[in-house]
Formats: sequence, structure tokens, C-alpha cells
Amino acid sequence: MGKQPETFSIPLAKRRTTSWDMFATWVGANANNGTWYIGGVMAACGFLTATKILVLSSAIAYVCLALVGYIGFKTGVSTMGVARASFGLRGSFLPSIINFTQFIGWTAVNTFIAATSVSYLLHDLLGWPLWGQDGGLKGMLCGIVVMSVLHIISIASGSRSVQLIERLGIILVFVFVIWESIIVFQQVSFEQIIHWQVPTKLKLSSGNAFDTVAAFNLAWVTAAADFSRFARKKSAATTTSFAGALVGVLWFAMIGLISTISIAVSSGNYDPNNSDPSSIASRLGLGVLALLVIILTSMTANAVNLMAAGSALANIFAKLKLKYALWIVAGLATLVTFIPMILGSFLAAFTAFLDYIGMVLGPIISIIIVDYFFCAKQNYRVTDLTIPMGKYWYTKGVNWVAVLIWIIGAGVFFLLQQVSFLQSTIGATYPDMLLSGFLYWLIMNFLSKRGN
Repeated sequence: MGKQPETFSIPLAKRRTTSWDMFATWVGANANNGTWYIGGVMAACGFLTATKILVLSSAIAYVCLALVGYIGFKTGVSTMGVARASFGLRGSFLPSIINFTQFIGWTAVNTFIAATSVSYLLHDLLGWPLWGQDGGLKGMLCGIVVMSVLHIISIASGSRSVQLIERLGIILVFVFVIWESIIVFQQVSFEQIIHWQVPTKLKLSSGNAFDTVAAFNLAWVTAAADFSRFARKKSAATTTSFAGALVGVLWFAMIGLISTISIAVSSGNYDPNNSDPSSIASRLGLGVLALLVIILTSMTANAVNLMAAGSALANIFAKLKLKYALWIVAGLATLVTFIPMILGSFLAAFTAFLDYIGMVLGPIISIIIVDYFFCAKQNYRVTDLTIPMGKYWYTKGVNWVAVLIWIIGAGVFFLLQQVSFLQSTIGATYPDMLLSGFLYWLIMNFLSKRGN
């Protein structure tokens, strides 16, 4: 495995993240363009159904975030470092690669939405064509370059710069959301929003909506310990993280949901492809300042995304410094941002990305949580997480039980998606997680008894 960095486990005495910092980090992580867009997509369920699903699916996901946050607080180790205990020192490369790819993807999602805002700014200030119009490619390319430079600046000082960005961003986002809410309710009433009917051909089933929200929120769970290991108090790593993430996602998703429905009510036309924040802000007449805030919220979210992707990359390449890992992931995320432009549809690319997350992340999260709380009884030998041939070496560095359960979980996810009852209720993600976690505990418990 090579020599591990001295900061693999952060001792309690060196932790500087306060409860407020943790709350701001997770509110800022969710109070962003992607969450707004999710709210707009969820409008296809209707207001009441979408609200119920957003609350329930998000709360379940962030219970998992609090549990992984607790593991990070107790061990002082990042999520992918913790995964070494369940997957093995080398086996942890699997969740690390998946975590790396999914956070690269989220960075690209937020970058694309923010680049759209930049293109709207260039349209308003310089008269450049918008994306989708003749000559609109120029504005999007400029937007992607601008956002990529801003992201590199935002991560220049590591976790400290993330905290500073979150503190500034959360204040501006508060002001922006209040402002937008006032504008929305000046145009339509709350009663009109509640009673708006989704066109039948565009209606989203409850199961698909549940999976969409689950995939969106579970993506943050694998970053939980990356930040909770810097927390001074257990409550900051658990309940504060849960509250911040839940407040952030409900707050901004509801704004996206209400704004999208308000446009549909006032215009008489609903198109989920036009649910992105820039399009809605422009149609609501919010002006240049709103677009600037949208750009800032992309920075707050992507500071967390890039930090998590960088940590995953550093887990694979032990000698790679986090600073250089962050630069690498920022560059790769810029390249991935062009995929929706190649496909011609951001919504299609986004939907496919969420399916990928639901398939691969759920079983990994289940395995990590079950291994720590049920198999290891909350007792990891942190020093052995860096030692070849130690407790977590398993078979040549890989716990093949964890790998096998992950493969089964990924396959079962698609089978559960075909079950009509789940399609019309809670979706496939959480049942798949329960099954994966139970199978892992069952096999590991059997092997443990057999070994004794």
C-alpha cells in the first residue's frame, strides 16, 4: 500500500470544524443549482406528492449521512479510508473509484447549470446568443471555462477555503431565496400551486421520484466522514450534519418545485427540460444579481464535491497530496461537463447519471454502515487501516464478501425497478440497500462464527 500520510486519521486535538461550520457546509452543499433542478423535475409529481417524497426520501438518506458522519468522527478517517475496514485495503479502491466518478459527475452537473447562468449573463450584458440558439455554443464554452477557474480558486486552500466559501455563500443564498419567493407569490397564489395538475404524459411515478431524490441525497453520504473527521463535537458530525443537509435540500428543492410550477401556471406550459435555475430566474425577471448568486451556489456545492472526489483519489494513490488530487479532479470535471452538450439534452444526461448513482452507491453505503455498527460493534483498529497484512487485509487486500454483495446489490436494483408495487410507492433504492446490508451482515456473521 505504500507509506500513508500522517493525516490519515485526524486526532481530536487538531480538529477545528465547529457546529456552525458543519451546518453551513451541509446547507451550502444542498442549497445549490442541482437541488433547485431536482425540485423542478419533481414538479412532474404535483406539489403535494413531490413534497411528501422530498421530505421522506431525504430524511432517510440523511440518517445514513449522520451514521457515516459518526464513523468519521470516531475514527478521524475519511469515508473512503473507513471503507478499507469493510472492503479491504485494496478492495476500498472499488468504492473510491465509484465515489470519484460520482463526485466528478456532480461537479459537472453544477458546472453545466452555472455555465448556463454565465451564458444568460453574457446574453443580458453583451447580447450573446443563449445555449440552444444559433451561436449559443460560444456563451456555454465561456461559462464552463469561467466556472472551472472559480472552482480551482475555491479549493486552493483545501478544507479551510471550503469553510470560508460556505460562510459567505449561505448568507447570500438566504437573501436570494427570500427574494425569489416574494417574486413567485406576487405572480401566483399558493392555492394555484397546490392545485396545479401535471400533464398526464409528463407525470412522474412515485417510485421513480423516490429513487430520484434518494440518488441525489445518497451522493452526499459518501462525503460525510470527509468532513465529520474535522468536527470538534459528536453532535456536529451527526445531528448538525443531518439538520444542515435536510434544511438545505428541502429549502432549495422546494424553491425549485414552487418556481417551476408557478411558471407552468402563469404560462400554461410545463416542460421539465426548462427546470434549471437560470431559465426560471430569467423567466421570473430576477435579473443579473440572481444569476450571480446561482453561480456562487455552484461554487459552494462544488467545493464539497471536489473535496470528496479528491479524497477518493488520494485513497487510491496514497502518495498523491490532496492539493494535487483536487487540481486533477477539477480538470476532469471540466471535461465531463461537455457530455450534456454532446448528448444534446441535459435532462437525459442527468437522469442517466442518477440511475448510475442509485445502482452503485446504495449497496456501498449499506455495507459501510452495517460493518461498523453491527459487525465491528463500533470498534475499528484505525492503525490497521494503513497496514498491509493487518486485520483489514482479508484476501490479498480484498474482502470479496463486500465486493460480491455490491455486485448483487447493483444487479438487484434493476430487478426491483421492474416491480410495479415499488414503482408506485417507495422505489427500488432503499429496499435494495436493506437487502444488501442484511446479506452482508448474514455472511460476515456466519464467517466470523465459523472462524471462531
